[in-house]
Amino acid sequence: MRRREFFALLAGVAVWPLAARAQQTIPVIGYVSGRSLEYEERLLSSFRKGLEEEGYTPGRNVAVQYRFSDGDDSRLPAIAAEFVRRQVAVIVAIGGLPAVAVTSVTSTIPIVFSSGADPVGQGLVESLSRPGGNATGVALFTNELGPKRLELLRELAPKAGLIAFVANLQSPTAAAQVKDIQTAAAALGQKILVVNASTPEEVEQAFATIAQEKAGAVLYSANQFYQIARDQLVALAAQRRLPAMYEWREFVEAGGLASYSTSRNDSFRQMGVYTGQILKGAKPSELPIVQPTKFELIINFKTAKVLGLDVPFNLQQRADEVIE
Repeated sequence: MRRREFFALLAGVAVWPLAARAQQTIPVIGYVSGRSLEYEERLLSSFRKGLEEEGYTPGRNVAVQYRFSDGDDSRLPAIAAEFVRRQVAVIVAIGGLPAVAVTSVTSTIPIVFSSGADPVGQGLVESLSRPGGNATGVALFTNELGPKRLELLRELAPKAGLIAFVANLQSPTAAAQVKDIQTAAAALGQKILVVNASTPEEVEQAFATIAQEKAGAVLYSANQFYQIARDQLVALAAQRRLPAMYEWREFVEAGGLASYSTSRNDSFRQMGVYTGQILKGAKPSELPIVQPTKFELIINFKTAKVLGLDVPFNLQQRADEVIE
């Protein structure tokens, strides 16, 4: 079975011959993500749950065409153009760069996006309460959580005199994230080493630099490429015996030390809800941007023990989940 057919079956999405597809009358959703199918798969059930709350079931009364750029941002414009050419009913864009890609090519097809940055600052919407155009969605504001992640990492690794901040400096949001971390570090009296990594090869180089500079802990910026490179990042931190703070819980489940983020299951469900409402006639311009209200601190106690760290009791109490 080919990968496309397998995933369509797994997600409950029918794959029809071109002639049959031309005759079908159910709406088609174009779904684009900057991540990989492997990484995104577990979150799709929450998106479908939101759709079902509005009366839409993939494969029955709605079809979903999934596209993943696998961390290659250069593929996003072509994917966006494909959906516009096919005139899908709604485009769902996961991540800031996919959202920018689709909003730049259509002002008529409704768009539901998620973004870790400020969608107003990105030019995706006019305001959070009244988006004003053809796009709405969820603002995760995960980029802005960098200083909080730095504080938590310092509590987990108080002996780290130098903390490496690994950032994809090719990202449009990198400069703002670096500035926020440097400002927060200065206020805390913490030394920071900024290291670039935007490819698997650069990740290896980054860890070589981290070792050479004798950094005692690692903090990652918010970036979709790191989600693609999750296993590599976790493995290198383990090899170097470095405490590391990540953006999302999936890193901790894969063996990373800790993460601090919003709840993505809630966000994906909300995107499904908005998509369903738009299919029923709601206007994106009148659907306010959803902002997260739930944040998650996840700590892997097994990893902490391997690293020889004693997790402070107050941090244990504040953790939303611990992995033994």
